[in-house]
Amino acid sequence: MLHRLGMAVADHKQHAPKRVRVFVVTVSDSRTEESDTSGRAARELIEAAGHVVAGYRLLKDEPAEVAALIRRIADERTADVVVTSGGTGITARDSTYEAVTSLLDKRLDGFGELFRMLSFQEIGAAAMMSRAVAGVHRGVAVFATPGSTAAVKLALSKLIIPELGHLVFETHR
Repeated sequence: MLHRLGMAVADHKQHAPKRVRVFVVTVSDSRTEESDTSGRAARELIEAAGHVVAGYRLLKDEPAEVAALIRRIADERTADVVVTSGGTGITARDSTYEAVTSLLDKRLDGFGELFRMLSFQEIGAAAMMSRAVAGVHRGVAVFATPGSTAAVKLALSKLIIPELGHLVFETHR
């Protein structure tokens, strides 16, 4: 059974797009474009993997603004994937989780589970406080990652980038 599943995944990846358009959003009340190391790291990793950075925005941690931008990206088909960083913690101002989950047509629960598992290996039990989440909104995959540069690099390099083409292939079927 596992062998057949592996073959199906390999077949899908073979037909998947090689270049995916990714929109990067940093959600922070304190960062500027100059100090946004996580947003910069995300853009660099995406481009280094041969994908396209379709856009970049730095937003305050205001859920209505975050949701409106994601809706606009999906409506205008500006990108195939949105990756946000920041606002996934548990402080009073952390609201990216709520903004993203309110939009999702389908959830990718495995992303948050795997991210926390990998994060646990690096930072220990504090990983449980991450509300990293992913899913699909109107045919656009959306990933909400924590704001630390290390977390963004982990999410992109271990989980998101290896499946970008396959993910877009699946969302457009």
